[in-house]
Parts: sequence; C-alpha cells; structure tokens
Amino acid sequence: MNGKAQVSVLVGRTLARLGVGHVFGVVGSGNFEVTNALIKEGIPYTAARHEGGAATMADAYTRMSGKVGVVTTHQGCGLSNAITGIGEAAKSRTPLIVLTADTQTAAIRSNFKIDQDALARSVGAVAERIHSADTAIADTVRAFRTAVNERRTVVLNLPLDVQNATAPDLLGDIGIQEPSRIRPDAAAVEKLVGLIAEARRPVFVAGRGGGGARDSILALARHAGALVATSAVASGLFNGDSHNLGISGGFSSPVTAELISGADLIVGWGCTLNMWTMRHGRLISAGTKVIQIDVEDAALAANRPITLGVLGDSALVAEDAVAALRRIQPASAEKYRTEQNALTIKQGSRWRDVETPDLSTATSIDPRVISRELDSILPADRIVAVDSGNYMGYPSQYLAVPDEFGFCFTQAFQAIGLGLYTAIGAAVARPDRLPVLGAGDGGFLMGITELETAVRLKLPLVCIIYNDAAYGAEVHHFAEHHGDAELGTVCFPDTDVAAIARGYGADGVTVRTVDDLQPVRDWVALYRNGKQERPLVIDAKIASDGGSWWLAEAFQGH
Repeated sequence: MNGKAQVSVLVGRTLARLGVGHVFGVVGSGNFEVTNALIKEGIPYTAARHEGGAATMADAYTRMSGKVGVVTTHQGCGLSNAITGIGEAAKSRTPLIVLTADTQTAAIRSNFKIDQDALARSVGAVAERIHSADTAIADTVRAFRTAVNERRTVVLNLPLDVQNATAPDLLGDIGIQEPSRIRPDAAAVEKLVGLIAEARRPVFVAGRGGGGARDSILALARHAGALVATSAVASGLFNGDSHNLGISGGFSSPVTAELISGADLIVGWGCTLNMWTMRHGRLISAGTKVIQIDVEDAALAANRPITLGVLGDSALVAEDAVAALRRIQPASAEKYRTEQNALTIKQGSRWRDVETPDLSTATSIDPRVISRELDSILPADRIVAVDSGNYMGYPSQYLAVPDEFGFCFTQAFQAIGLGLYTAIGAAVARPDRLPVLGAGDGGFLMGITELETAVRLKLPLVCIIYNDAAYGAEVHHFAEHHGDAELGTVCFPDTDVAAIARGYGADGVTVRTVDDLQPVRDWVALYRNGKQERPLVIDAKIASDGGSWWLAEAFQGH
C-alpha cells in the first residue's frame, strides 16, 4: 500500500499482521482509533465494562488460546484501572500486549498525566512506547517480539500527538523470528540421568514451563519409574497417565502429599518448586535430591537449594535424557510406578474420592458435597476458572478438567475478584468447552460488573458461587490466630446473589441442599442440545468448613 497513514492505524494494522488473536478493552477518546484499526483488520473485539476486567480477560484468553491477546485502554485512569490485571499477567509471564494511549509529552498539566512507564514497571511489565511516526512500525514489532520471545507482558504506550501524526505506509510483509529452543548441555544431561538412575522413588513435577512437553516428560517418567504431578497452573497436563498424582502443593490430597513426600528425587520441569507447590518445602523430605529444568538461569534455585540445575527446554531435556537413560538402562524401571501405587493414586489422588464428613445443615450445603455433585452434573469437556479465597481448593480439586487447557488459574498476584474476568477470557478462547467459574461471594461481587459482558456475549457460563457471606479466608485466619478479633470488618449480611444475577439477564438459582440442584440439570440439558445462551449463577449457601485444608498453607506465605 502506498501513501501515508495515521500512526494509530499503522500500529493496529501492524499488530494484526503480527498475529494477535483478540482485543479486549474499554474504549475512550485516546484509544478509539487504534482499537478500530484492529477491528478493521479482522481482529475480534470484546468490550468490557471495566479495564480491570478487560486486562484479565486478555490474560486468560492468551493462556488458553496460545495466541497473543491485547487489552486496550485510555490514557491515565484507563491504564490505572487495568493495573491489577496487568500485574497478574506480568507475574505469570503471559505474553500480552497492553495497548494504551498516553498523554502528549508537553501536556504536563493534563488530568490524565501519570508516569505510565513507571506504573507498568512497578508490577513487572515491560514498558515500551511508540516514539515517533517514523519508528511506529518498528516500535510495535519490537514490543510484540518482546512479548512473544521473552514471554513478557508489554505495555505499549501510544502518545496522543504521535498517534495522530502520519507516516509512510510501508507495512509490507512483517513478522518475527521465533526464538530457538534451548538444547541442554550434554554434561548436564549426563548428571541428570545419573541422578535419575540412582533414584528409587522419583517424582516429576511440571509447571507452566512444562506445557508442550507432556509426551516427552511422560516418556522419561515411564522409563525411569517416576510418578508425575503438576503445579496448580499446569493442572491437567498429565491426565490419562496411570501414575498422575494431580496437583502438588496445598491442594494435594493426602495420598498425593504422602507419595510426593516419600520421593528420594524431585525433578521440576519448568516449575520453580515454590512455597505453594512444595508446601513451604515440607513435601521435600530430608535427603531428597532436587533438580530443576528451566529455560531461564535466574529461575534455577530461585526458591530453594537444588542438587542440579539444567538450563534448557523441558521437552528437549526430557528427550535427550530418555535417550541417554536407555543407553545405560535399556529396559523400563518400575521403581515408583508400581501397580499398587497406580491403584492408590486412582482411589485417592483427587479430593472428591476422599471420604469426608458432611457438614451440611438445613440451610447450608457442605462445599465438598456441592462440588462433587456439580462435577457429575456438568459436562466433562469444560474449562474451569477459579477466583481466590477460602473456597478455592474445591473447584480446583473437585472439578475434573480434560487437559492443561481446561484449567485457568490467575493467582500469581493473589488478587480476589479476577475470577469472572478469567472465565470470560477463557470462554472466548475455547468456545468448544463449557466455561465454569468457581468463586466466593466476595470475589464475585467485586467483579460482578462483567456479568453483563457474559450476558451480552451469550456465554453459556456456569458460575458456582461459594457464598459464606464473608471474606472467608480472613474470617478463619483471624479467628484462629486472633481469637478475640472483631470479625465485622470481613463479614457481611447474606446477599441474594442469584437475584442480582437475574437482574443482569443471567439465570440464577439458590442452592442450600442437593435437592436444589434440579434447575442446574435443566440448564445443562439445554446446553447439551445447543440451546443455552444464558449464563447460570449458582448461589451456593455453603456451610462453614472451619478453614479449608489449604488455608494454613496460604497464610504462612503472608
């Protein structure tokens, strides 16, 4: 294309050509032109009701789709509204573009004037900007390359005076070269294989960095006689394997925790083995050797001492290791992958299979009971999103997911209120699956404005609200550690969440007993027939669990 084009249009068209998948945002005067440029290039746009919602929707979309998402905001307050979601994405190393307007350099008294670069950096994002009309395309490509190749959340500032300027339309064919996968050093592989061969009870734990390496890691585990597990964010990665322990850490069932703590070798694959995944180190027994594999040197031994660190791509390391192991050990070793352990794992690795007392009352339902029931009622081909709070272990462990793209866990910032946004973004990424949200009443009400977005999008979204009329985590923590504490600051009158949901145009049902779940079955029947276009909000009035099993683990990190 010849001639000139407005910079805002060039930026939008460049991002579209580079392959961004979806745009979420709230449009104001500052980002109107660039957003419409993206739309004209065929990039789908979802209008959120709040920039915070848009940011986490884009984050969840990116995680579940494998495509780069974009969140677009107005300058100043638009960006600051989105900052919690941006912080979550940055801490999770989500390759995301935050396309935000910025004030003119000379507009030092503008109401919208803030130090946007400093704000972005303060939450771990990379600050980039369109510096001039002449560099607009190159600046955009650089930001996109950083997001993809370095797996970073990039805040791309577009000053008003620059975006309104014109520049030669020299877009042409553009793209970025994907980074080379890091093959491990042969000597490091030899040490890794030596430690695996010596181990009698090895356990492999994969994190987000193990995504895409499932088959390679499992091939090594089966030959080495290792059990497999994941961090929470990688839940579902090893589904189908007979020796899959599920989630390692605070959410672990007693069986899973016992088998991991019984290991004499723990290998982290793209997993930093942090306090959540290792229960503050208590899952690592005395004398247990620890190995980490990661593409970033800074991640090795970042959270605890390790026996060996291997720099490399998880799949390549596993492939090289299994080849080397077969040379010294041609036959597969049983070791920890015994038939008895397979049976033990099958019977007790998921909390829904662990017998627990029913705490239900005449007016409230045990959160474990409703979670079990809904796991059976809801279609198995689902994508589960979880907010933060006392209840969060229930949807995380009781609701089965089909694979690693069936669980979206936006918890790197530990912010409550992101759950509904997460569910919407995940639903947009995977329209072939039933989106299911697990949230507490506090977090859901904090972000409920985006329920209108779900209704407008006609999403068949199931929202399970574990309603204890409180910020439950704080109630149980303060009651345990400060017996005389005044809990009025974290307790609230009972709220009819189902009625509020109906006001937004969703279906709403209140559940106090198992018998109250028939409307859920009716809703699911319509979904199975392809006739469901309304979100369903389940207001579950839950009985007190006295503080969920993982809560003590969580507060030890505070």
